[in-house]
Amino acid sequence: MVSVLAVADETIESLWSPQVRSLGVDLILGAGDLPFDYLEYLTDALNAPCVFVPGNHDADLTGYSAGRAGWMRAGLPATWPGPVGAVNVDRRIVSAAGLRIAGLGGSIRYNGGPNQWTQRQQRRRSRTLTRTFAWHRNVRKDLRPVDILLTHSPPLGVGDDTDPAHVGFDCLDEVTRRLSPQLLLHGHIHPHGHTPDDLTLHGAAVINTVGYTLLEIEPGGPRPEFEAPKIVRRRHGT
Repeated sequence: MVSVLAVADETIESLWSPQVRSLGVDLILGAGDLPFDYLEYLTDALNAPCVFVPGNHDADLTGYSAGRAGWMRAGLPATWPGPVGAVNVDRRIVSAAGLRIAGLGGSIRYNGGPNQWTQRQQRRRSRTLTRTFAWHRNVRKDLRPVDILLTHSPPLGVGDDTDPAHVGFDCLDEVTRRLSPQLLLHGHIHPHGHTPDDLTLHGAAVINTVGYTLLEIEPGGPRPEFEAPKIVRRRHGT
């Protein structure tokens, strides 16, 4: 089992302190809208890899690429504004700590800020994930399943809200169906003092991880012989 600390949207005082070292997790997942130095602190304190997607309150991280000469953007040297040492998995599929993780960041467009997308734009962005997954399977013959789909916003109608800033994305239904992850982790929807329901979508557990969630997951996808993701502990900041 891989031990995962998933965080989003609300900083937790006990995690931003030396006592976080007692958790001993294998992987940190950030679902957006957290200070980047918070993610950096967790990465250093826990000595664990960090994979994240940007939220609608985060800086615009599109267009950056890392090379031998350092970070570039639009063909020019640039300073990476994201968390040092963390991997931005937005529109990518990566492996970390034995798990395969796909990511799709951002929220519905509501005021024109960074990392905000219309339903049509996010559908177009999401096709990068499904095409990458299909290419790995059909061309590279890589049959490893995706374990976790990491997003900032939830799927439309599955844990989202009705106000214009917190409507979920309809494309996540198709992405979840195509990638068949064990788990869809998201933030963005603040629970305001209550524990949100854990939902399901095409066999994937859908978990709102605003604040933090500690969980254990068996690599290998949603097959009968593997255990479902186990929530060990969770806490919301408000």
